[in-house]
This record gives sequence, C-alpha cells and structure tokens, in this order.
Amino acid sequence: MTRAMDGQPVIIGAGIAGLAAALFLAPEPVVLVTRAPLGADGSSPLAQGGIAASVGLDDDDALHLADTLAAGDGLCDAEAARRILSAGPEAIAALERLGVRFDRDAAGGLLLGLEAAHSRRRIVHADGDGTGRELVRALSEAARACPSITLVEGEARRILMREGEVCGLLVATAEGARVLTTRRLVLATGGVGALYEHTTNPVASWGVGIALAAEAGAELADLEFVQFHPTALATPARPLPLISEAVRGEGALIVDGSGRRILEHVPGQELAPRDVVARAVWRELTAGREVFLDARASLGARFATRFPQVAAGCRAAGIDPATDLVPIRPAAHYHMGGIAVDAHGRSTVPGLWAAGECAATGLHGANRLASNSLLEAVVCGRDVANDIAGRPAGRAIVPAPSALPPAADAAPARAIVSRLIGVTRDAEGLTAALQRLLPLAEGAPPAAAPARVGLMMAASALARTESRGAHARTDFPDTASVARRSRITLPAALAAARRVRVPDLAFA
Repeated sequence: MTRAMDGQPVIIGAGIAGLAAALFLAPEPVVLVTRAPLGADGSSPLAQGGIAASVGLDDDDALHLADTLAAGDGLCDAEAARRILSAGPEAIAALERLGVRFDRDAAGGLLLGLEAAHSRRRIVHADGDGTGRELVRALSEAARACPSITLVEGEARRILMREGEVCGLLVATAEGARVLTTRRLVLATGGVGALYEHTTNPVASWGVGIALAAEAGAELADLEFVQFHPTALATPARPLPLISEAVRGEGALIVDGSGRRILEHVPGQELAPRDVVARAVWRELTAGREVFLDARASLGARFATRFPQVAAGCRAAGIDPATDLVPIRPAAHYHMGGIAVDAHGRSTVPGLWAAGECAATGLHGANRLASNSLLEAVVCGRDVANDIAGRPAGRAIVPAPSALPPAADAAPARAIVSRLIGVTRDAEGLTAALQRLLPLAEGAPPAAAPARVGLMMAASALARTESRGAHARTDFPDTASVARRSRITLPAALAAARRVRVPDLAFA
C-alpha cells in the first residue's frame, strides 16, 4: 500500500479546505491524512455561520470586495481578495454538485442571511446554523466514494526535507510510524485557537500546520492577527459553544445584567466588525460586569427553529434563549495569519502548499469578514489542486527519519498565550510572553512545537507597534498611516526572544 502511494500528492487535514483540494484533484490519485474518521474532527464541522457569496439580486463582487477590504482594516491583499471573492457563486454551485444541501425558500431561491459588516444579505446557509457540518458531511461522502482518494488515519509529526525541498511526511498511525514519500505536500490543518483557554476551536487546533511549516523553513505572515468571536457561550465547556453572528443579524442585542445595550452608541451597533464588538464585550467583563445576548424579542420562540445548533448548546447549559438572557464572552475563533502563500497556495518552501485557515492568503487582512473563511477554504482548496494537478511526481529520496516525535502538548504554552497575547496586548505582556515561551520553544517535545507557534505570534505582535483590526495594543492605540503585512520565520522569532526587544523582522 505504501509503495503504491509513493510520489502521490499528500494533503494533511480533512476539513473543508483539505477535502476540497482532494476532490478537485480527482481523478489524479492523492493521499488524504486525517487525524480521525472523516467528519469527526476539526473546526469545519463546528462552523455555524455560512458561506459569503455575492449571489443575491442586489449584490455583486464589487460590493463584497468593498465590505471585505473595510473589515480588513487596510491590510487585505486586494488582488487576492478580488480573485477569491469573485469565485463565490461558482463555489456554491460546485458544492451543490458535490451534494451540499443549502437552505432554500419556497420558490427554490437560496436563503441569504446577514452578518456583521456585510452591506447585503449574502450568507448562504445549510441546515440553519449547521453549515459547516453539512459541508463536511457532503464532502466526506464524496471523498469516500472517490476512487482516487486514499485515506490515511494518523497524525502528521514532521515534514521530511532533502536539499531544501519537501520529500516526505512522517505520520504517527495506530500501527506506528509511517513515511509517506511525496514532493507535493498540502497543509490544510486549521488554526491556533487551542493555544487559548477560551476558544471555539477543537483541542487539536493549536497551529500544527504552522509549526510543521516553520520547522521546514517556511515564511509565516500576519501571525499577530487572531480574531476573537465576541459571542461564545460562557460555560465551562471546551471548546466553548459558538453563538453565530447570524443571531445578531436577526436582531439579537448585546446587553449587561441591567439590560443596557453596550453597543448602542457604537457605529454598526451589534453588527459592527468582530474586533470592535469583541473589545466592547471584553471591556465589560474586565470591569467585572456580566454580558449577555438577548434574543427574546427578536427571535423568541423562533430561536430553536432558526438556530437549532445554538439552541442545543444553550439547552445543554440549562439556558432557554427564547426566554433567558444568554451569557457570552469573547473566545479565540479564527487566525487571519498563517503560512505565507501566493495566488496558487505555494509556500516559500519548494513542494509545500497550504490552504484554509492555516494559510495566509491576504484575503482577511487584519480582521476577517464573517463567513469569508468557508469560501476561502473551498476556492483555495480548488486553486491548490489546480496548481498541483499534472505536476510530475519526481523522484523523492527520503532521508532516514529520526525517532517519531511524541504528540504535542499545548497546555504549557496555552497558559502563557491566553494571558499575554489576548484581546488586548502591550509591550510588557508581549515581552513577558517571549521570555516565558522561549525555554519551552527551545526545549524538548511535547511542549516545544505549540510554544514555537506562540513565540512567533508574540514576536509578530511586539513588532507591530500600532492597533489595527484584531490586533489591539493598549500602549499603541492608534493605527499607523501605512499598512504593512508582517513576515517572520522561526529562527527570527527565536532570535527576537533571546534579545527580548523588538526584532528586526521583515515587513512588506
């Protein structure tokens, strides 16, 4: 089996980006590495919002682009955004051809929802607030039925390199270590939310793709930009249940315990950009006041029908959103930064591509516009597949790997990142983060890899001496006149931490 797969493209991650890449590669043979059975793991099944696409009669690509650029706070790559967003209508059609069942009205038209910072109703949903689950269901079924896709259940532990190029992947499986020989490797491994105590991401989403790419020498971009969703259900559960932005799109309000609207005088109010709403909620919480989502008047008894997944999470916590105030808090939700890639998804390492949340395409800028991420996963998964398809496999000579690294443990880094690289940051806290993460990052597994991701995030955040989008510096509250995307490598971050001062990072 292993010899038969030699030289085939290998995709790590079976969320929407990974599944899309594998399916769009058909009929070319491909190996899909997944941590768990298809559909049973990752952030994709948890996605409630939907897919943003300009399919409405009152909408077009230009309007969608304008909203995306505004939310990105000057840091979007406009050309990348234009390319990805313009593919929205075709992406919806392609997903339907793959078996996705989107919500439609009685006349057969797509039901379109409204989310924060969108100027039009353009959010395409499936099963109400179960869009991610439905996409993963349909794409997983299509992948199982696709004869060109070979599934390998296991955990990627190391990218194998030879003369500066990818030549294989070391995977931990139930049967032990396994080497997959390839010169075409795709990372589709999700985000970094599990580096935070309060997150909507699953426990395995601590930035494994970033760690693997950084160790292989790849350049990373915009790591300082972490989006905190303002309305996670405040419970002891981990991950925190998400309360979709679409709930506010249907009129729900954010209030304190006395019923006062905390966003009443903020432009956009409850539908202001996520970073604005998250900081407003965070200020109330740090002042010792509880914050709630109030959907009693706007949705009431319709809540469970319109948002069945959110309603189920509330019921599990003993809350009825039709009649009760719902306690909320910000939670790490999405990473705008990641592996620096070009328009084809190629990283700076020959033979290494990235798609989905672990990739930094430039679409999201400093602050992701709601529901653009699922669109990006589908479109960029397709773009990576198109770039890889037909490339000669070449001959990969795999060096003898060292012992299989143990599974990573994010807990030591999580305590540091949660406290010091959160909703708001300052130089003192970021310097402390570098100091505390460095011995972990330079130490032995299992703590080293997650600590390295946190270290690169802290170094990038310390170097950005401004507040922009999701990156809020209390010691630099103003936005710089010139917007620059950040770039960093693992050696640069380690050097920065050893110096414990603002490093000489490259900006472009």
